[in-house]
Amino acid sequence: MLVPSFASRRTPILLGITLFAIYVCYFYSQPLFTSASKPFPRPPPKDDKFDWSTREEKFPVKFMKSLPTGKAVKIPTIQHKFGGESPEDKKKRLERRDAVKNAFDRSWKGYKDHAWLKDELLPISGGSRNHFGGWAATLVDSLDTLWIMGMKSEFEEAVQALKAIDFTKTDVVEINVYETTIRYLGGLLSAHDLTNGKYPILLQKAVEIGDMLYAAFDTPNRLPITRWPWQKSIDNERQEADHGALIAEVGSLSLEFTRLSQLSGDPKFFDAIQRVYDILEKEQSSTKLPGMWPIVINAKEADFTSDSGFSLGAMADSVYEYLPKQYLLLGGRSKQPMKMYQSAITAAKETLFFRPSVPNDDDILISGSVRVQDAENYDLDPQVQHLSCFAGGMVGLGSKIFSSPSDLPIAQKLVDGCIWAYKNMPSGIMPEVFKMTPCVLETGCEWDTSEWKKEVMVENESIGPANLGEKIGEFKLVPGVTSITDRRYVLRPEAIESIFVLYRITGSVGLLDSAWDMFSAIEKHTKTQFGNAALDDITSDPPKQADSMESFWMAQTLKYFYLAFTILQTSPGDLIESINSRILLHRRYDLLTIGLEGFSPNLRLVTRPEDPLVYQLFPLFFFFAFIFLIYCASIVTFELFVWVGQQDMLAILASIHPKERQGEFRRLCEVYQVRLRFEEDLESEYEDDNEKEVLIDLEEVV
Repeated sequence: MLVPSFASRRTPILLGITLFAIYVCYFYSQPLFTSASKPFPRPPPKDDKFDWSTREEKFPVKFMKSLPTGKAVKIPTIQHKFGGESPEDKKKRLERRDAVKNAFDRSWKGYKDHAWLKDELLPISGGSRNHFGGWAATLVDSLDTLWIMGMKSEFEEAVQALKAIDFTKTDVVEINVYETTIRYLGGLLSAHDLTNGKYPILLQKAVEIGDMLYAAFDTPNRLPITRWPWQKSIDNERQEADHGALIAEVGSLSLEFTRLSQLSGDPKFFDAIQRVYDILEKEQSSTKLPGMWPIVINAKEADFTSDSGFSLGAMADSVYEYLPKQYLLLGGRSKQPMKMYQSAITAAKETLFFRPSVPNDDDILISGSVRVQDAENYDLDPQVQHLSCFAGGMVGLGSKIFSSPSDLPIAQKLVDGCIWAYKNMPSGIMPEVFKMTPCVLETGCEWDTSEWKKEVMVENESIGPANLGEKIGEFKLVPGVTSITDRRYVLRPEAIESIFVLYRITGSVGLLDSAWDMFSAIEKHTKTQFGNAALDDITSDPPKQADSMESFWMAQTLKYFYLAFTILQTSPGDLIESINSRILLHRRYDLLTIGLEGFSPNLRLVTRPEDPLVYQLFPLFFFFAFIFLIYCASIVTFELFVWVGQQDMLAILASIHPKERQGEFRRLCEVYQVRLRFEEDLESEYEDDNEKEVLIDLEEVV
């Protein structure tokens, strides 16, 4: 009989390798975020539950707006290409990272021991409170941080506890749709994506709460009721959006609802927010500051012209931050978010951003607020808000994904402005709100102490020439700061969020030192027995603590600090995507999700600590895998050709007499251009009853 040569015997191996290589190429050609092919199967409601998914709408849509389809746009590389680090630098970085994790461990233990399944822990008294629906806001909002920090057992314990939470009802009369979306829906979706769908209860609960929140959009113009009396929906009463609604609460639901449609396969969630975006786009150029939306709108009439106040701070921030992230989440398939962002950032650069007068003439920028008088005049309010510190990260991200390199220095200066505020306050912590004096020229202004003191008197009615020096000391006003209108620090994440994003974009090590200084000051002044407490006055010595610890302390602030000191290697596929206000920085080779949460905005960046070295070699591996795929394909093709020839030869040989078979065999091999190789002991003539083996060497084609 014919025995396959070495080349023939290796065919199954090569075929297996070829199939594997094809799979690898297919896998990495798929989009990062895909939509479910079938709607998510909702479990039947329990007897005591209202089924929000089957609620009959008063104002149903005639047709659903579907997720955009087509090929995803190639996003420019966002992350800096980091090099190696010295043993000393690594040791310092890991010590800092561990210090952040210790703070999280203490806060989580305090929550678990004293406020389990409550919305918030009271970190001084050890009590608890519910003011976000009573659905365990801290637990749900912190799920992704638990996973990121490698606390798998605590994560799974929290996921198990989710089963007891009924997201179809609450004891509160009105639901804050925005806060519920970013803390609950965002938290569930972020954890679901990070764990690659390993825990089905996460998506199940996300759909459960999504079905409920969807009812808030059942209005004549489909703009949501932001402070929603949910019982009226159950009673099938007519609903209308509010006359006065905050733009952030109306326009900052896109990431969570879009991702929920992508995962569940139900287009209604995307339809809901796409209709909001269509109205935002339509009205963007008709406001009193074209390009931006006012802080307050008439949602009932979809009127955006009544208010004249504009800002990137409180009550407006996240509507802008979501725009570049929505573009990323949709893979660039919709240009709408990009166009709205570019219009908004152009207006902000012209009106909101200012260079303040400070000692040493530091080249920093602040995002203030404006009050428009008429089409050509507006008043700049040089107010600095901690909430507006997200702007540096947003502008940096936009500069990369929209190929606007001139915006990156602006982003850096905005981040430097918030770092300046931290460094120059007595406690090393930035307050909620304070004021500065703008330079007349963008190129800077020479510091003048007397001019600063004049501005201090203008901003503070109780200060005059006679008591100026005394009051400056009493009010703890540092040079450059003219007044502090809100002295609190409520454990906010916006400053470290932008530092983290800019560090990942630029690789500037100095940002890490600033991050450590910030964390050290925050931990020093906010640490309690059970967690960390907000501060009533960051200028007092020591700052007075308040018995409050909002969920974003563990869900965002500590996460950004932790990730700032965690190495993340880059790859050609590195891309920032968004989900709930968590923007996800995905690395394709292991579907690693890095979330930047942008809710108020929250930048949820998630990654696995210390990536293996093999991930750095991925681009090289992919190249050689492609070359090897071509090689294997050629080998398999040749093997198939030879195999067909062998079958023909066998058929012919079987039809002739054994004594004539050897000569015919040689002739057929010449026909098929195959060289025969006989073993020395098989060179004897064939016998009828004992046919010898003939080996065919298929490795060399004549």
